[in-house]
Amino acid sequence: MYNRRMNAGKIMKRMAAVSLTVAMAALAFAGCGSGNAVDSKEEENKKIDTLKVMISPYQDADTLLTSMTPLGDMIKEKMAEKGYEIGSVEMTVGTSYTAVGEALSAGTADVGFISGGTYVTYDDECDVLLTALRESINKDSLTAKEWNDGTAEQFTGNLTTYYSSIILAGPSEKGQTLKAKIDAGEQLTWDELNSASWAVMSPSSASGYIYPSMWLKDTYGKQISDLKNVVQSDSYTTSMARLASGQVDVVVGYAHLRAKMEKDWMSKLGGTENIYNQTGVLAVTDKILDDTISVSKNSEVVTEGFKEAFADVMIDIGASDKGLEILTTMSHKGYQKAQSTDYDLERNAQNMLKEK
Repeated sequence: MYNRRMNAGKIMKRMAAVSLTVAMAALAFAGCGSGNAVDSKEEENKKIDTLKVMISPYQDADTLLTSMTPLGDMIKEKMAEKGYEIGSVEMTVGTSYTAVGEALSAGTADVGFISGGTYVTYDDECDVLLTALRESINKDSLTAKEWNDGTAEQFTGNLTTYYSSIILAGPSEKGQTLKAKIDAGEQLTWDELNSASWAVMSPSSASGYIYPSMWLKDTYGKQISDLKNVVQSDSYTTSMARLASGQVDVVVGYAHLRAKMEKDWMSKLGGTENIYNQTGVLAVTDKILDDTISVSKNSEVVTEGFKEAFADVMIDIGASDKGLEILTTMSHKGYQKAQSTDYDLERNAQNMLKEK
């Protein structure tokens, strides 16, 4: 009887050992299957029918699309070297800065060329990959009068990740009256600024809305939203055309706005004299971290592997002569890798604007 019990015990132990071995093998097999599924998903995402790239309206849509369309072919070619097979790259221009942020949030755009302000506004739904490099200009003073000496703003050849925003008066009677006070060393009152008509960009634009609002708040305790006569432009080209024609007295935008628009001021925008004779800087804001290339968190094609590959590709494109020729339309001179915390100052600025 004792031997039978011993034999039965041995049999049970053997069965338990076999069961444990089978179970471990099953778990190992399941683990391998899960890994293969992940690898398969990543591999599938390397085949992209259409990569949707949306650009903020730094200029009018026709100018941007004409200049930027060749970028799609460069992206396809460079991403192929990283193992990504892209059928086509669809380049579009958003109707506003906000529209591009909304598209990234919804996943209807995979990649966006957006301002730091737009990125921060929509950072719950998009990731920043790169910060743009741009060429600095020869004027950097926070004293507006020093910008109105009649000399041109010129690009220096030095690269930076920062720029400023300016409040710019135009050739209208009101605009020239405001400029004259600045040139005389006088400070403008809120009532004087509030009596002017303004052209601004959408509320998520750093240089076209957020930082000018910050300057107004610091100086007068007011914001752009408190101004009586404000029109929102779909691009800086539109804002400058409105300024040249006298439709508005004041515009806000990036500090190199005149350097960028000088060539077209008389030939296309409606100016009647040199841009530096007809306009004047009323205020200069604090420095702003440059534009971003960001990707949607809700895109079906954006994986961790894609983000790494696309960032490297855009850095390579920005370092090439052909790429720089294309990117000049946006005043971008290359890119460097970015992280979310780089834009904490932008977050602080937006939070301050929300405090009434």
